[in-house]
Amino acid sequence: MVMGYHPSGSAGPGDGPGLGPELSTAIAGLAEPFDSVAGMPLDNLLVRIGDARVVLLGEASHGTSEFYLARERITRALIEKKGFSFVAIEGDWPDAARVDHYVRHADYPPSEWTAFSRFPAWMWRNEEVRGFVDWLHDHNRERPVTERVAFHGLDLYSLYSSIRAVLEYLEEVDPDLAIHARQRYECLAPFEGEPATYARAALNPHYQTCEQPVLDMLSELLSRHRRYAEHDSDRFLDAVQNARLVADAEEYYRTMYYGSHSAWNLRDTHMFKTLESLLDHYGGNSKAVVWAHNSHVGDSDATDMSRRGEFNIGRLCRARFGKALYTIGFGTDHGTVAAASNWDAPMEVKQVRPALKGSFERLCHQTGISGFLLPLNKARGRALEAMSERFLERAIGVIYRPETERQSHYFRACLPEQFDEYIWLDETRAITPFATEVLPGVPDTYPFGV
Repeated sequence: MVMGYHPSGSAGPGDGPGLGPELSTAIAGLAEPFDSVAGMPLDNLLVRIGDARVVLLGEASHGTSEFYLARERITRALIEKKGFSFVAIEGDWPDAARVDHYVRHADYPPSEWTAFSRFPAWMWRNEEVRGFVDWLHDHNRERPVTERVAFHGLDLYSLYSSIRAVLEYLEEVDPDLAIHARQRYECLAPFEGEPATYARAALNPHYQTCEQPVLDMLSELLSRHRRYAEHDSDRFLDAVQNARLVADAEEYYRTMYYGSHSAWNLRDTHMFKTLESLLDHYGGNSKAVVWAHNSHVGDSDATDMSRRGEFNIGRLCRARFGKALYTIGFGTDHGTVAAASNWDAPMEVKQVRPALKGSFERLCHQTGISGFLLPLNKARGRALEAMSERFLERAIGVIYRPETERQSHYFRACLPEQFDEYIWLDETRAITPFATEVLPGVPDTYPFGV
């Protein structure tokens, strides 16, 4: 989850007299306005997306309703009009698997846990996501099994849920291997209450880490591909991905204390490799929609991240897919957002401060247009030259600290190099999280039940 960035405090483009209005005029001239998300024009956007195999849909915060609703509208159009195969989110694999079980009407029983019930629960357990999940469930209802649109998670924070998922699968298909798996994963058991403590233990040169046992487990599972996958390739994919997640999460937690940059790169590499595995699984004609934060989907080479030695899904996808990739970022000026003040703290509905001077968001606000699509890849001449400077850009994750907003939530980026398209919503509101008691009568397979 994105907490924020710590860029330099120097003045930047747009700070000088007269430059801001000129740039805002150029932005307005390129913009395709709309009054509401429901009225957002999609026809030209779909033409610009063209034959892209991967579409990355960002968000400037994890708790803004309009970002979720806009992504839903675009995703529905991509599924209905361009035949996209699956949606992959910045969420944990096993939790998303419960959603996938529901939306694809799977025959096998779902896992026992409730999807997305850990911090930050509101990020996916909200009315906006529920609306899309229910639509996808209905969309898939009458479709052949092989043509149902899937829903998957890319992230790696579900270490122990993934261990349980691997064991559950093996106990059914290969009880003998399940015994070996339990022995190999036992190394990680003492840290279940707080996985970060594993990093401190691994710093001790005399401590035998869990790296080799979890890698051996992944290798042994992969060696049984022919034996297992021929019976149910989707369930084998799920088991392998959970085993791969355990191996990557072990490395992630083991290296936490060596610096945030390496941890960030490990996490985004895992998400990218998961995306690649899904595209391979669904075949050469498959297409993916990804929902993740702007800081993950925008090309990191166009931001401060590259200076710090960080890269992200957007950079890896651009290198891998080239013109078969289309990336869309989002921005807002003011309103409300669902966020916490600290990690594991309660969710609050917070006021989003108006964008800072010198930011691309301030330039968009100065257009006076409440909402618009901005096809950055169509910018030419003076407009492109002006927008290609590095402006401040805001990133709000699951934590929002308005009192230190400049230091905590702004970084510098060149938008035309970061995204192919930018969606502006001047005033936005917080997502609507729901409590389990407002979901009476849902089936046992429902991912957001009690």
